[in-house]
Amino acid sequence: MRIDKYLWCIRYYKTRNVAAIAVKKGQVRVNGAVVKPSREVYPMDKLLVRKNQIEYQLTVLDIPESRVGAKLVDIYRKDTTPKEAFEHSDLLKSAKDHYRKKGLGRPTKKDRRDIDEYFDESE
Repeated sequence: MRIDKYLWCIRYYKTRNVAAIAVKKGQVRVNGAVVKPSREVYPMDKLLVRKNQIEYQLTVLDIPESRVGAKLVDIYRKDTTPKEAFEHSDLLKSAKDHYRKKGLGRPTKKDRRDIDEYFDESE
């Protein structure tokens, strides 16, 4: 089965076209090599998929006939992504949430609530 179709079948990408674009951009590696979307995958191939700044490490266990339900995905792949990858993503997300340069743009809803709460406490 083609790599783009496989990634679509095991629900890593919403459409086959998005999967093919990701493979063309070099965000998917098979056994350490950058590949084309037409590359065939076989059981026991090691995939490295970079998606949302996380590098997922997968092992192909079996090839599905067609797109599978979310509960059946684990039959066709083994996820060996280290926990540090997800922790790093959480750290980046929290850093973005708490960092905004002062004086740039209008306050967010949360900023406004914090300001209102501060003034209510001082009264």
